[in-house]
Amino acid sequence: MKKYKFTIRGNDYNVHLKDIEDNIAELEVNGTLYEVKIHGEVKTTKTPTLVRKPVEKKPGEGEIKKSASAGVHKITAPLPGTILKINVSVGDTVTVGQTLMIMEAMKMENQINASKAGQVTAIKTNVGDSVLQDDVLVEIG
Repeated sequence: MKKYKFTIRGNDYNVHLKDIEDNIAELEVNGTLYEVKIHGEVKTTKTPTLVRKPVEKKPGEGEIKKSASAGVHKITAPLPGTILKINVSVGDTVTVGQTLMIMEAMKMENQINASKAGQVTAIKTNVGDSVLQDDVLVEIG
């Protein structure tokens, strides 16, 4: 914790205060370890103790309700990059996991896969286009 240098009756003492727990202090004096009992008032911490009531949830609170999504599902770019190859065209039927296009990002080729089965309703990019993260690449209906 703290280091002190004492001179008592002409003798020098290097004191290292290692730990204080309740009224017992652990000291190292010139390399020798001592446990010292402290007489007097023990200081209490000034940090207040936080006391809270348990949180009670209302019925239905914290539950996520998913509804069947109708309409168009959008496939977006995971990273900024350039479109190298498009493997599908408008009207094609795709399955989950099918590679829709290949995109170069950070000097690596990344496969953009379908996350939903359906029919390709629109392709929003062309080969050679630069796209930003979260740009819509393909729409599946």
